[in-house]
Amino acid sequence: MGPLVIALLVLLAVLVFVGFFLVGIYNTLVGLRNRFKNAFAQVDVQLKRRHDLIPNLVETAKGYMAHESGTLTAVIEARAKATQANVRFAGNPTDPAAMRDLAQAESGLSGALGKLMVVSENYPELKADATMRTLMEELASTENRIAFSRQAFNDSVLEYNTSREVFPNVFVANAFGFLPAEFFKIENEAEKAAPTVKF
Repeated sequence: MGPLVIALLVLLAVLVFVGFFLVGIYNTLVGLRNRFKNAFAQVDVQLKRRHDLIPNLVETAKGYMAHESGTLTAVIEARAKATQANVRFAGNPTDPAAMRDLAQAESGLSGALGKLMVVSENYPELKADATMRTLMEELASTENRIAFSRQAFNDSVLEYNTSREVFPNVFVANAFGFLPAEFFKIENEAEKAAPTVKF
């Protein structure tokens, strides 16, 4: 074997090693991207659970709060906006604008629910209603689940974004279109807290 053949074999071995290395990075990024998409799917389940509870909550409150229709309408409208934003983000979980819209819509929904809770304090018979108490307990439980799911989603996004930004992964990420993911954060400090439920 001549020196040229040995050099070609070494070069081929290096290229094969680099190829396997790049494939490993690519596969890792795919796995992490799928993990954060799955984490959002878990958030999505909890958000849908909350969205499904709200019509029952509004219907129960409607009978007691007839002259508070503005508050009830605000909750219904906020729910509709949050549902639409959720569908848009679920369709493209790497779109930063869709994530911001979702966070704003969910913040608006939390604010509207908070106002409903404050107004409901003025109606003792509503607070005593068994259906309303059950719905409020379910809502409180769901809010806790949403918080845990958001945390898991944000942890997955952090892991994915870190992996796509480190050297040499950044070259593979940019070459194959691995876009950064957005955290699920609430901008308004007052809306970061779950609605207080007192019955």
